[in-house]
Amino acid sequence: MMDINPYNQTRLLGLDKYISELINLFEKEILPNKILLSGLKGIGKSTLAYHLVNYSLSKDEEFSYDKINFKINENNQSFKTIQNKSNPNFILIDIHADKKSIDINQIRNLILNLNKSSFNKKPRFVLIDNIEYLNINSVNALLKIIEEPTDNVHFILINNNKKILSTLLSRCINFKIFLTNKECLEISNNLLDDKLHNLINEDLRNYYLTPGNTHQLVSFAKNNNYDLANSDLKKFLKFIIKDNQYKKNIQIKYLFFDLIEYYFRKINLSFTSTIYDKYIYFIKKISDTKRFNLDEETLFMEFEEEILNG
Repeated sequence: MMDINPYNQTRLLGLDKYISELINLFEKEILPNKILLSGLKGIGKSTLAYHLVNYSLSKDEEFSYDKINFKINENNQSFKTIQNKSNPNFILIDIHADKKSIDINQIRNLILNLNKSSFNKKPRFVLIDNIEYLNINSVNALLKIIEEPTDNVHFILINNNKKILSTLLSRCINFKIFLTNKECLEISNNLLDDKLHNLINEDLRNYYLTPGNTHQLVSFAKNNNYDLANSDLKKFLKFIIKDNQYKKNIQIKYLFFDLIEYYFRKINLSFTSTIYDKYIYFIKKISDTKRFNLDEETLFMEFEEEILNG
């Protein structure tokens, strides 16, 4: 199955109009130096950012960015150095797998790097992914450098449609990224080794899954020898809870939160008062679990007992 890590993606699928707009702004030298790419997780925001970075950094290099077909040449030097984390004009900030937030030390290291002299005259790009995980101290430290950025430095912030501090939001130009369900399905079929209808049951195909989420789901099923094509949503949710799969795969855990809401809609679209009360209760509990980093095991066990087995 194709590797869909954003920094490895030489093709940009379904986001032509967005990259065209960003390239146009860059060529006219009016691209804001603080931009926010907002949209659902897995829709392609980070991939879009990497393509914009490669377009800029590869302009005077061999195998430069193909802005007709929106494609990165894998032989390009900037592409290779970003892949191996040695490009002097690119800095990535993201949450570490073993952490619950982007901590202030990461921002302090960023400040130290930006204070160093540039190795060349090319622009420098700072990509901050998953900015909803910035804690309050990290945000305050970040604000100091984005309010008065160093010359020729561009900040690209990635937000997965989550609430962020207004002080940060107000300092960025927000580009909202969206794909229709049909576009998501078409992109997913391009990314996968097989057609989607052979891999995922109708329940999940009818749910709005971004291409990234779909790929995660199919990869998860293959790694666990789970037949998603012949399993309904209820059986899949039980499987995730039973084997504590949500503890082993953070992406599946966050997708599971969304699938709980989808399951309620499938139980009864008209919502009886009892079902509706349960729906409100669990949606609030999910929100509190995310917001306060609470243990999700109690939530999932309660959902299984009261809803899946109820």
